[in-house]
Amino acid sequence: MSGGSEDRARGVRGVLELLRPRSTRGQLLGGLLCLLLGFAVVAQVRSTQKDGEFATARQDELVGILSDLSQRSERLRADIRELEETKAGLERDAQGDAALREARERARTYGLLAGTLPAEGPGIELVIHDPRGAVRAVNLLDALQELRDAGAEVVQVGDVRTGADTYFLDAPDGGVIVDGRRLRPPYRFLAIGDAHTMTTALNIPGGVVRTLRGVGADVTINSRARLAVSAIRSG
Repeated sequence: MSGGSEDRARGVRGVLELLRPRSTRGQLLGGLLCLLLGFAVVAQVRSTQKDGEFATARQDELVGILSDLSQRSERLRADIRELEETKAGLERDAQGDAALREARERARTYGLLAGTLPAEGPGIELVIHDPRGAVRAVNLLDALQELRDAGAEVVQVGDVRTGADTYFLDAPDGGVIVDGRRLRPPYRFLAIGDAHTMTTALNIPGGVVRTLRGVGADVTINSRARLAVSAIRSG
């Protein structure tokens, strides 16, 4: 008995499946074409209606329409002029900001070169111990020149910020005079720049480190990720 019921149910489902509408690719394409055709017809009807309105309009109505179009055109031209003026103003501001940034960067560069501004950056710390008192002014001058040749941007010796006119003199009773200030060992250089390049330059055969050690000085070079050069020159 239950088997017959199941057969009838399957039969009913089969009939319903045959009656269900099926969408094919051709039907979908046809529907899309009909939709596009409908849009085209509506647009054509609206255009025809608008042309008919203009054709049947009185002269004063046409004059009013023309005046309205002229006013809209003038407002659009005014908007365009305003936008162009705004654009030009923004471009001038951008150029002014760029010029100001460039001027500030130049002033900073000149200040660092002249030694009138403090500086921070990566570099090395060169320390020269002189237990025999054999280090002379010329040795410290050679160290400074070697650092500059190796790309040092900023150099401080002891508490003296070096500059283009920095000089070294041997003090009569020991030590070295740098720009009028007496320095005593250990002599400490702070140099901002590429640490590897400066270290290599100082350690070349026959270079500064070899010469200093030859007169009995003890030399250490330490790389620093961040050095602070706080000494500045008065003028």
